[in-house]
Amino acid sequence: GRAPGAPGPAPADVVRGYRAATDVAPGSEGALALLADRLLDYRAAVIRCRASEVAATVAAQLADAGAVAVPPGLPQAWLDAVRASGLTVLVDAPGDLLTARRLDGTGAVLTACRVAVADTGTIVLDGGPDQGRRVLSLVPDRHVCVVRADQVVASVPEAVALLGEHPERPQTWISGPSATSDIELVRVEGVHGPRDLRVVVVVD
Repeated sequence: GRAPGAPGPAPADVVRGYRAATDVAPGSEGALALLADRLLDYRAAVIRCRASEVAATVAAQLADAGAVAVPPGLPQAWLDAVRASGLTVLVDAPGDLLTARRLDGTGAVLTACRVAVADTGTIVLDGGPDQGRRVLSLVPDRHVCVVRADQVVASVPEAVALLGEHPERPQTWISGPSATSDIELVRVEGVHGPRDLRVVVVVD
C-alpha cells in the first residue's frame, strides 16, 4: 500500500475504467455463437438442443460411460433418461458422498452450471444443488455440462456480478477440457480434470 504522505493520488482516487459489459446481450444468439466458438477452439464439444430434448441429449452424450456421477439437485427427468439408457447413476448425496476412489472408477459426471462466459469460453460452477461438490467435475474423465441460454453472459465482469450473489460458494471455472503444455510445450490433456468436456446448450 501507499505510505502515508507519499505523493500521488490515494488508492481510493484511482480511476478504474474496467469494461463491465459488452454490446453482446446475455442469452442472445451472438453470445451463444461466441461461447460455442471459444469452446470448440478449446477442443470441447458443443451440442445445442431444446428444453424438451435435454434428457435425451444428455443420455446420448453419456451413452458409453458405464456409471455416471451426479449432484443431488439435477432434474429427475434427466436421471430417468440416463438410467433408461442402461447406465448406473451414482448420486453424490449428503450423508452418502462418493469417495475419490469411487469417482475415479466412474466414466462421467453430469452437472448443470451457474453461468457461462462467452468472451472466454468459460463454464462456471459454484456448488449449487445441480452442480455439486468441486471434486465431481474434477475426477471423472468426461464432464457433460448443461448450460441454459439465459445463463450465458458476454463478459467476465457480468459473470462475477452474478457469482457475487453467493460469495460463500466454492467456484470452479472451466475453459475447455483440462490441458497443460508445461513440459516442452507438448499439450497433454486430462492432467487436472476431465479430458472430455461436452457442453449441452439449451436454446429455449
